[in-house]
Amino acid sequence: MIEINAKLLRDQSAVFMCGEVVECLIDFIHPSLPEHKISQSNSDILENLAWATVQLHCYCNASFNEKSSTDAATNRNVGGSTSLNASNQLKGEVLHSTEPKILFCDLRLSPGEAKQFLYRETVPLSTPPTYRGIRVKYYYKITVATQRLGSTVQALNIPIRVLPLPLPQSDLDEAITLNDESNEDLAPNNPFLEKKRPPSRIEYALHYLRGVTARRRPNFFMINNKWGKVGRFCLFKSAYKLGEDIVATIDFSCGTIKCVQLSVTLQCEETELNSGSSSSLTTGTKHELAGSDAADTVNSSEAANEPERHKNISRITNYSKHHEVCLGMLQTQVILPIPLHVTPTFRTDLVEVSWRLHFQFVTSTNTELGSEMLLDRTTENEEELEWVAPTDIAIETMIWSLPITIYPTAPLQIPQPCGEYKLNIK
Repeated sequence: MIEINAKLLRDQSAVFMCGEVVECLIDFIHPSLPEHKISQSNSDILENLAWATVQLHCYCNASFNEKSSTDAATNRNVGGSTSLNASNQLKGEVLHSTEPKILFCDLRLSPGEAKQFLYRETVPLSTPPTYRGIRVKYYYKITVATQRLGSTVQALNIPIRVLPLPLPQSDLDEAITLNDESNEDLAPNNPFLEKKRPPSRIEYALHYLRGVTARRRPNFFMINNKWGKVGRFCLFKSAYKLGEDIVATIDFSCGTIKCVQLSVTLQCEETELNSGSSSSLTTGTKHELAGSDAADTVNSSEAANEPERHKNISRITNYSKHHEVCLGMLQTQVILPIPLHVTPTFRTDLVEVSWRLHFQFVTSTNTELGSEMLLDRTTENEEELEWVAPTDIAIETMIWSLPITIYPTAPLQIPQPCGEYKLNIK
């Protein structure tokens, strides 16, 4: 029997960014024979493995449009495609695979002997991040495959999580990112100091990530309906990292109608993209006032005024939620934490994942709620006046969605320990 042990060098977090180097230690161990067992021949002592390879696979499991996805797979450039793909009984198709790296050929191990190999691979930049959605799933596996003489190919899969690489989307963002380095270039050169090496792609992406998520530019939104003003909503910034808190305020002092109840939900929208849809689709065009329910999974469609065009189906998943009865309040605060296990904003040929804040305002024009004693109760008449809530209130629910952008965070800030994976070949 031969035991295969695989473990990532970064054991505290099995999370990597696109373009980052993944390192994995792979041990091939032949356990010692029991003391009471006597070897009859040399074949009882030595264990022989014919070969062993390692690859990084990106899988795509889509439960819709299977025919088009298989046709698209034939046109994709799947590097390093080998017969090993047929031996992996994993769900979905191989979207991308790195070139296989051969660890050894014809390895012989005596009892108690072990061989250790280091596997290093760069996560491709053109692949999607890890995502486990409703209809589309992307996931990554490090596949260690080997074959013993006279037996079938066996594979050991080590899962990793991949985050998208944040890069500047415009020349202005790139100029802001490089602003700090431009000042250093103007300083006089010191011949006694070592020359500063240029930043790597990962360091450049993390620097841009800190800059784009640290900008605080408050945005104010006046919330109105047909009866008047409800209040003013203030969002301090529109770009966030995984693990951050979305902090906002709502001012009801400028409203002309009463807001009885408030609900704010952080939602992830998964939009299926048809092959015939236009590539100029933007994230902000889909978020308008709607009258649909805020369930965990909601089906909606776009381009209703064009029946001949294929519709893009969207599904909504709820995460953090803030619920508050705000009758009589002048101001309130909304805090929504962003979970670390979710996937940031991204887009592929099959799906587009975007984020939004979904609001539900329960308003009322009841005259009994507009009494002065509800807002102004001085100490002189506090003991004399007693306000009785009405039995029935005529309410109206208003729904609004505000798009936001969620970026990844540094991989080491996501605690996702990677254990040791084992495979026994008998």
